[in-house]
Amino acid sequence: MSDERGLGFTLVVVAGGLIFGFGLALSNMARPEVVLDFLQFDDFGLLFVMGGAAVVTGTVFALAERSGGRAPLTGRNYGRRLKSFDKNVLVGGTIFGAGWGLSGICPGAAYASIGIGNYPILIAIGGMFVGAYLQGLWRAWRADAPPVGTSAD
Repeated sequence: MSDERGLGFTLVVVAGGLIFGFGLALSNMARPEVVLDFLQFDDFGLLFVMGGAAVVTGTVFALAERSGGRAPLTGRNYGRRLKSFDKNVLVGGTIFGAGWGLSGICPGAAYASIGIGNYPILIAIGGMFVGAYLQGLWRAWRADAPPVGTSAD
C-alpha cells in the first residue's frame, strides 16, 4: 500500500479482511462443497449470506452517500462508480462463473478457505493468478494489434 495513506488505512484494511474472512468461515462459505451445493440448488445458505451482506453494504453506502462527507481514510467523496455493461463484462462474468462452478469457490472465499485448512485450494488460487496474468498479456497484445479493416472498406 502507498506510504501516503498511513498506518490507519492499513489497519482498517486488515480489520476488514479479518472480519470478511471470519464471516466467510463462520457461515461455511469458505468450504467449496457448501458453495457447490448452492450451485446445484441443494443448499440456499449462500443466498442468505450474500443477501445479508448486500443489505448491510447497501445501507452503509446509502448513508455515506447522503452524509455529504468524505471517506475518512482516503478523503474522497462518496459516490457511485458506474461501469458500462459491455461485451467484456458479459464474457468475463461467464468465465468467472465457469471457474466458480468448477472450483466451487470465488477468490475471496478461496483465501479464507486456507484459514480453515483447505490447502488444496492453493491450486485454484494459483490458477486465478495465471488466468489474470494471461488476461493481462492478451489485453496488451490486443492494444498492440493493428485495427481490423482498412479505410478502403
